[in-house]
Amino acid sequence: MTRSADREVRAPGSKDRAPVLRLFLAGAALVWCIAAADGSWLMHVPDSYRSKPNPYSGRADAIAAGSRVFADHCSKCHGPDALGNKDHPSLRSERVQNATDGEISWLLKNGNLAKGMPSWSSIAEPTRWQIIAYVKSLGVSAAAGTAIESNDGNKEKTQP
Repeated sequence: MTRSADREVRAPGSKDRAPVLRLFLAGAALVWCIAAADGSWLMHVPDSYRSKPNPYSGRADAIAAGSRVFADHCSKCHGPDALGNKDHPSLRSERVQNATDGEISWLLKNGNLAKGMPSWSSIAEPTRWQIIAYVKSLGVSAAAGTAIESNDGNKEKTQP
C-alpha cells in the first residue's frame, strides 16, 4: 500500500476496515458508559490527596468562579446541571458528593482516561479547587445516577 498527499491508495483486494473499527469503538464507548459510574477511580487516589483541604470550600466568590469554569469545561460532558447523561456520570451523585475534595482534586489533575475522564492538569490548581467548590455546592440530587443490571442480575443504582 502506498500513500499520496491527497489519498490512500490500497493494494488490490484489500478491505476498508474503518467500519469495523467504528463499530468496535462504539461498543467500547458503551462499555465505558456503564463502567465509568462505578467509582473505581477512588481506589487509585493516594492517601496524601484524600485529606487535602479545599482552600476555597464554601466561598461564594470561588463557587461563582468554579461555576463559570464548569460551564466552559465540564458541562459539555456532565451537563449544565451536572446531572450527567447516558454517556457521562452525574456529579450530583452521593459518590461524588461524599468524595473528599482531595479525592476529586486528584481526579481532575490526573484524569481517568480508561473511563473517559481527561486530565485537567493544564488548568491551574486554584481553578480546579474552585470547580470542586462549585460541584460540592450543588449537593446530591435525587435524579443522579441510573439503574443498571449488575452481573448477578440485580438492579443497582450506579454513580461516578
